[in-house]
Amino acid sequence: MFGVAFAMAGAPGGAGGPAGGMAAFGQIIPLVFMFAIFYFLLIRPQQKKAKEHKALLDAIKKGDNVITAGGVHGKVIAVEDSIVNLEIATGVVVKINKPYIASVKKD
Repeated sequence: MFGVAFAMAGAPGGAGGPAGGMAAFGQIIPLVFMFAIFYFLLIRPQQKKAKEHKALLDAIKKGDNVITAGGVHGKVIAVEDSIVNLEIATGVVVKINKPYIASVKKD
């Protein structure tokens, strides 16, 4: 019984001659296509959105009306390096980190 299994196995080490290299190349092609699909459908749009958000954060100035990631609406009172002072009601000022600003409202 073992003799039949070994006879059907082929050459030891999987060496099949010149066709062995083509078989390996044929297995890599689907992986390359999958990576290309992931790049164009997931990675590239995410990088573009991150670049736009960074530009939005760099353009924030005093007097802008913004919305935070938590949904709080407020007016920018002061901008520091990584902290924004936000007036959410008359006389109520909170400090938030710059990356938590989701968008700038257009009035």
